[in-house]
Amino acid sequence: MEIQGKIKLIKEVQEISATFKKRELILTTDEQYPQTLSVEFIQDKTDLLNNFEVNQSVKVGINLRGREWENPETKELKYFNSIQGWRIDLIDSNPGVSNEDLPPLDSLSPFEPADDNDDNQELDDLPF
Repeated sequence: MEIQGKIKLIKEVQEISATFKKRELILTTDEQYPQTLSVEFIQDKTDLLNNFEVNQSVKVGINLRGREWENPETKELKYFNSIQGWRIDLIDSNPGVSNEDLPPLDSLSPFEPADDNDDNQELDDLPF
C-alpha cells in the first residue's frame, strides 16, 4: 500500500532496546479530508528518513500491522494497529508548467486557417 502527503514532523530515532529501534514520520495526507498519520520506520529503515525534511511532499510505501494484547489482571483483550513504513520517495513538487503559468483563455486569439495560395500546393497532393 502507499500513502501520499506532506511531512509534518520527523522524530528522532528511539532506541527501544539493544536490538530494536524505531523512528516516526508524521504525515498529513493531501486529500479532501486530510488526515494526520504516524508512520513508524523500524530497524535499518529508520535511516530512510535522513534525507527528508518537513514540508516535503512524499509517497510512502506502508504495511498495516495489528496485534492483540490481553490485560493480565482483567483478561480483557485489546487490539492495536500501526502503520509501518518501508519505502519513501520524494514527489516532484515542480512538475513543469502549471495552469497558473498559462495565459488566460480570453487573451488568446482564435484559430485562423492559412490562406489558400500556391505555397500550400504540395499539401493538397496528400492522399488523405
